[in-house]
Parts: sequence; C-alpha cells; structure tokens
Amino acid sequence: MTRTAGRFRLRSRAAVFGALACMAAGGALALAAPSASGAPGSLSPVYPVTGNSTWFTGLGEPYGGCGIPQANLDTPDFIALNVYNTPRDYTMYTRPLTGADAAKTGMWDNGHNCGRWVQVTISDYCNGINDGAVNSAFCRNGAYVADKYNGAVLNMIVADSCGDPNGWCRDDPYHIDLAQASLNKFALGGTPVGDLFPDHFNNRHVSWKFIPAPSYTGDLQIGFMRGAQTWWGAIAISHLANGLHGVQYYAGGSWHAATMNGDMGESFIVSPLTSGGNDFRIRATDVNDTLINGGREYSFSLPSSCGSQCSAAYTKVSYTTSGGSTGSPTPSVTPSVTPSVTPSVTPSVTPSVTPSVTPSVTPTGTPGRTCTATYKVTSSWQGGFQGEVDVKAGTSAITGWTVSWPLGAGQTADWFWNGQVVAGAAGTKTVTNASYNGALSAGATAMVGFLGSGPLPSPVPAVSCSAT
Repeated sequence: MTRTAGRFRLRSRAAVFGALACMAAGGALALAAPSASGAPGSLSPVYPVTGNSTWFTGLGEPYGGCGIPQANLDTPDFIALNVYNTPRDYTMYTRPLTGADAAKTGMWDNGHNCGRWVQVTISDYCNGINDGAVNSAFCRNGAYVADKYNGAVLNMIVADSCGDPNGWCRDDPYHIDLAQASLNKFALGGTPVGDLFPDHFNNRHVSWKFIPAPSYTGDLQIGFMRGAQTWWGAIAISHLANGLHGVQYYAGGSWHAATMNGDMGESFIVSPLTSGGNDFRIRATDVNDTLINGGREYSFSLPSSCGSQCSAAYTKVSYTTSGGSTGSPTPSVTPSVTPSVTPSVTPSVTPSVTPSVTPSVTPTGTPGRTCTATYKVTSSWQGGFQGEVDVKAGTSAITGWTVSWPLGAGQTADWFWNGQVVAGAAGTKTVTNASYNGALSAGATAMVGFLGSGPLPSPVPAVSCSAT
C-alpha cells in the first residue's frame, strides 16, 4: 500500500513536513552528510541537489515564513526550505539559530535564502510507504522508481520555512516542501503534466537548484507589515532578482545595518530619517552581499492609510529612487508576474480551536509604565497547538516588556518568535521582548508567538506583564 502525505499549513511561520534524501528499497535510515564547518548555511551543496519533496496547501495568515503574504508573492508557485539540519534530533531549537546552535542551520539559512528562485525537477516515485516517521526509513516496503513524470520542471520561489520535529523535515537536508496547487503545473516539453497530484506524487525525490529570477523586470517592491509604525519600521521587501541578504537604513546622517525581523528573511526593522518621523530611506544587498542595483537608494513614507500603526498584513508603498548604477526610475514598478492562483484545498488536519483570549493582570514595573497581555490559542492539531501573547502598552510609552504565564500539566512551549525566553519559576514560561519590538508608544501592541505541545490550555491562563 502506498501512502501520500501532505500537510495543511496550520500557521504562517510553522515549518511543514520533509523527507529523507536517498533511500535504498526498504533499507535503514540513510543520512546526507553536511559540511562540518558549523557556520550558518554550512551545507555548501553542489547544485543541483537531490532530496525528497512533500506538499502543503498554503502559507496561512498573515504571511509566510519569509514575511510576505501569499497574495503578494511574485508567483503562486512556492516552496519551503528546512530550518534545521539535525538528523535524528527533533528538538525545537530557538530561531534564529545562533551561537552553539549555528551548526544546526539548514538550507533555510535563518531566512537568508528567502525570496530566491529555484528550479525543481521531478525525479523518482516511492511505491512504498513514505510517511515521515521519526527514526525510520523512508519509502519502506518499496523502492524509488522512475515513471513518466521524471524530468518535469517548474520554477518556484522560496516563501516559507520547514522546521517541524518529524523525520521528513529533519533527516533530509535537501528536502523541499512544494505548494500543492503547483504540482500539476510541472511541465514536460513545455506542457503541464496535469495529473501528478493527487494519485502520482507520494513524496517523490526531486532535484533542485537556485536560479536568478526568470525574465526579471522592474524593481523592488516594498511594503509595511502589520504593526509597523514610526518607532517600529517593519518592512517587507519582495520582487527580488537574486534574493535578499541585508538592508541598510539612513538615519542621523549615516547608514545603519537593519535587523532582520526574527528569521523572516524578507522583513527588516528600519528607522526613519529623523527620530519620530515618517520618512525612510533604504538600500539592500542580494545573496552575494552585493548592493542591489549598484547601491540604489529607495525613499518612502509610512502611508497615511496606516494612521499611527499599520493594521493590514501588508501595505505596499510607492517610492522614489536615487543613485545606483542603472538609473533611477520613479515610481516603483509592480512585479511583472502577478499571482493568479490561491490554493484552496481542504486541509487534511483542521484546526479545531476557536481562538480564546483572557486578559492579564498588570504587575509592577518601572513606575508610570504599564502593560497588559492576552493569551490566544490560534490553532491546534493532535498533540499540539499554536499560541500567541499580545502585549499592549498602557497610557505611557514603554521601552521593554516581559510576560509570564503558567504551563498546564503535560504542556510545553518550545519555539518562539518575536520574543526571547528567559529563566523563570518552574512550571511557568517567561518571555521578554525582542530587540525590535520592546519600545511601544502608549496603547501600541506587540505579539509573541509560540508552539505548544500537550493538552490545550483550559482554562486559558492569565498572563502577567511587566513594563520598563
């Protein structure tokens, strides 16, 4: 019996399933050997590489792991890359991976491969069981065999991350997760195969390589993300010719390196030209750490439609340009490829929890500076759930915050974004702000997200919040 497994995207930044790279028929677990350098992105493969592929239905809301909403991608054909390179180790390490954990970095490369294009070629079919079970062989009771779909090709974009604690996503460094709606677009001789999904996929081998953006025209697209404001200039950059490795912003008369927004590789936190202002100027570097368009500078403003804080997941802005080696078009150019397909497949695993919220108490902190926090369960699946804690500043601006809540019996909270876990009392989880979202104006909000395992919290715990 063959088994085809895909994955419903439960959350925008969750990683999804992956598979093991080269298996003998029904054989023991075989692990690809990474580089021993221990540096981020240290796999240093020779392209094209061969890995296993799985599928997922969509990026979720409000945006994918790269920080770009699905509707704003250059193409509806997208993939996710592995966050971790930890064969046989399924621990949820804190992201982004730094320090001693840097050696565990997978092809996601802490978001640095976001926005890059890949060319994917279909290879052998598994006629056995390929279910991603941990510490188990893939393609069990069968073999990888060639069929009429071998050689079908599709160009896709890196838009998400894959880091779940299962065999697929950990044991194959070169595994990729494919958008389900793209599977039947793979083409042989220029003609789409049409029927690879659902009956002829079964988590195949694929070969893939990075390529420059095909038929690229125009210029960068820039937008503000949800929650962006003059004191937290969270932007997302897309429509890239060759990925994005860094952003610099101009403020106070000099250029500064912007901080990546977690490991969302197309989102960075920038400051305005003047403190408290609404006008910004940036330049960016590609995957070769070369200034894009010869150092072209992009000037734009926080849109009036955002008011004091952007509420939409993504608010595109127009910009003017100056400098650079290839002229200075004004205004910005809309990408030449516009997504026309939104995956609408009914998920195989459906979140069953209506988000629940309970307000926190407000503990002491710096006199005059207060905050409150609420806990939400946003989705759940067998044995786990995703949660968020929303922090809101009181009637005065704050420079930092710390939240804490009790864990229920058998519960853990292991993977966080937009916050830093700190030591706390046994049976509680304590998280402080990240470097980019601690300063909040009066009434402004920030969010820290996490993955939980074990039973759903009932009742939803109260969250204490302390501000500085």
